[in-house]
Amino acid sequence: MAISGEPEENLFLWGHSACALEAKNQNGVLVFGGFGGIGRHGRRNHSWLVDPFSGTVKAINVESSPSPRLGHTSSLVGDCVFVIGGRSDPEKILNDVWVLNTSKKEWKFLECSGDVFPPRHRHAAAVVGSKIYVFGGLNNDTITSSLHVLDTDNLQWKELFVSGEHPRARHSHSMVACGSQLYIFGGYNGEQTLGDLYVYNIQTCKWKKEKAAGRSPHARFSHSMFVYRNYLGVIGGCPVRQHCQELAILDLKQSVWRHAKLESTSEDLFVRSTANIVGDDLVMIGGGASCYAFGTKFSKPVKINLLPLMSIDNNIKPVVRERDAHRYEMVNSEKSGRFQDPQAEDAQSLTEALDLNFESDFPGENGIGQQVESYWILQLERKYAKVGKDILKKFGWLDLGRKVYSRKGGLHICFPVNGKFSGVFKENKRPLTDLSEGESDHFVKPVIGEECLLNAVTCSKALDILKECGATKLADEVLEVRRAAKSPLKVMNEAVGSLIKDKGLPEELLEELPARWERLGDIVVLPATSFKNPLWDSMREELWPVIAKSVNAHRLARQGRVASNGTRDSTLEILLGDNGWVDHRENGILYSFDATKCMFSWGNLSEKLRVASLNCRDEIVVDLFAGIGYFVLPFLVRANAKLVYACEWNPHAVEALRRNLQANSVSDRCIILEGDNRTVAPKGVADRVCLGLIPTSAGSWVTAVRALRSEGGMLHVHGNVKDSEESLWTKHVSESVGEIAKSEGHCWEVSIEHLERVKWYAPHIRHLVADVRCRQSQRWPN
Repeated sequence: MAISGEPEENLFLWGHSACALEAKNQNGVLVFGGFGGIGRHGRRNHSWLVDPFSGTVKAINVESSPSPRLGHTSSLVGDCVFVIGGRSDPEKILNDVWVLNTSKKEWKFLECSGDVFPPRHRHAAAVVGSKIYVFGGLNNDTITSSLHVLDTDNLQWKELFVSGEHPRARHSHSMVACGSQLYIFGGYNGEQTLGDLYVYNIQTCKWKKEKAAGRSPHARFSHSMFVYRNYLGVIGGCPVRQHCQELAILDLKQSVWRHAKLESTSEDLFVRSTANIVGDDLVMIGGGASCYAFGTKFSKPVKINLLPLMSIDNNIKPVVRERDAHRYEMVNSEKSGRFQDPQAEDAQSLTEALDLNFESDFPGENGIGQQVESYWILQLERKYAKVGKDILKKFGWLDLGRKVYSRKGGLHICFPVNGKFSGVFKENKRPLTDLSEGESDHFVKPVIGEECLLNAVTCSKALDILKECGATKLADEVLEVRRAAKSPLKVMNEAVGSLIKDKGLPEELLEELPARWERLGDIVVLPATSFKNPLWDSMREELWPVIAKSVNAHRLARQGRVASNGTRDSTLEILLGDNGWVDHRENGILYSFDATKCMFSWGNLSEKLRVASLNCRDEIVVDLFAGIGYFVLPFLVRANAKLVYACEWNPHAVEALRRNLQANSVSDRCIILEGDNRTVAPKGVADRVCLGLIPTSAGSWVTAVRALRSEGGMLHVHGNVKDSEESLWTKHVSESVGEIAKSEGHCWEVSIEHLERVKWYAPHIRHLVADVRCRQSQRWPN
């Protein structure tokens, strides 16, 4: 697609979002954000309107745009484009919602209510009516499987509790809507690439794993998906293989997969790109990859006409010729059984050739000293490296167990080749330059033009192309095998096992190694029961560095019980390291504290996220148990509270709180009141009061009521409650607050507005938070 207007490089992006606009006065594709752009590549917050018919690119210049980001989603509802989440820097994951009014060309930040929508990026979104459905995504190391829906009419989030065959947690997947159904395909679950297809019916609230006839698309992530008439399409993604440049099409009426082969110049990566339908055209914008050998590469905008798909029942489809268009041919999966190259009559014989038995591609115990047949590299000049890599990957000749590397100052790229390549190399008896015997032949290296359609080449032709590129086969002198990564627990087991053997201690000690641990900044915290056996005492000096190295930590500590004194001091024991001060970042908020003196609760994350999602603009908040700022900081940084009074009597926590307020640039909106909250808390000032103490905060309920304004407000009451006594506890809280209010002279109506189940504290005991609403009433309660 030839681009005019703004420079084409503005669209050299990945991780951006795009929507096809349907307004009468502005058709085209709206592109927002992403990584790349003109000049030094970085995260962007620019908006571009691309006309796929004329190729014109226009900048949409509006004030108050969302922050630069990638990995977000854009969804069109009416004339408005809703941008959700994303990542603004490596540590800051977003959950904000912005809307662009395409008619007025105005961005606006939206204050959404309802259920908590946790921060995420690399999620997927689809629109049905006025609702935006969001599934999955990534928040630092947490991959989610939740399905949320945003009602754009009332700006309320709701987490859907669904039934059926629920898809596993994933990110970098794709999702589209067709009628009342959502389709999800692919993604990555933290361990493996996925190739499953799920359907969600929004009327029955049920998931179903879809099973269709024909060859399913291969597993992938960071791909694109679209709906065209009665067809669902999947294109691009990782791992980048040659067949990623085929278009997988699901006939939604017949429930059968078919495949279209895109015959391009192999320059279009379609990784983290966007796919939009405009008329009968599929418009692909952006995408790319970064590689140390080939640098950063972005794909140019591409337009593919889909009209020939309407006659998909015929095996061979007409070739679409356009100056910039891809050429493709259709293969009916039902009739052919599997995808083959229509131009290669010997496709089957090629498959047979690649199924030969070869020796292992990995070294034996003697390592490099044994020169095995498959330990070869294919050396190419850098300018031919892309073509060579594509050929090796297409035919499965690239040895994925060894690393690609460069030679002669980067002028040559060396690709490790496997036994399959050696087998085909022998079968064809048309060797490339072979320097294993010291020979050095030189070939003319013709330029491989854009006509080189690698999808159409045979095995023999591929070898000819490599030969013409001047490929040289060499013995691998830099044999660096990628070994499977060991888990930290396995590394720990092996290292400690060796230490135990040297000390002559029983191997049974290995059974006492911890299977789990927590991480606070650069401190790894082991469970309280770890290494308590007296036998460990004889090797403590050697043991702690070994444990720290195995879990990739600079400092090591052992958890202790929270002190039973009123200040709830931490009893964390430092095993390796000078001090216990750590920095911990959570939801974009920095918490700094001395872990040996202050406790830090991991299980309260969901409640901190809920607090962060509140709209506390123009509100005054009183936190009666501030600690290091567990809830103070979310109220200030995320919920935008006007002012927070922070009550705390632990001097170590107060020291940390002061640091954290300064570090998060909110110290000007917080007043620290050091001491017992029953004596230092303000009275008659608060719109809401936080009582974040467990197992019970009942001792400060009177203080909380007194802190509220005369017209009332909200109390967030924490407590540990038996699961069989939740209703009794909420009734007790409501009645107690009502009685206290009456005794203080307030005519309030008291009710439980929401009950949040934060976590299981112990078997059958839950940490609950009751949101107690106090409203001024015209008559006294009975």
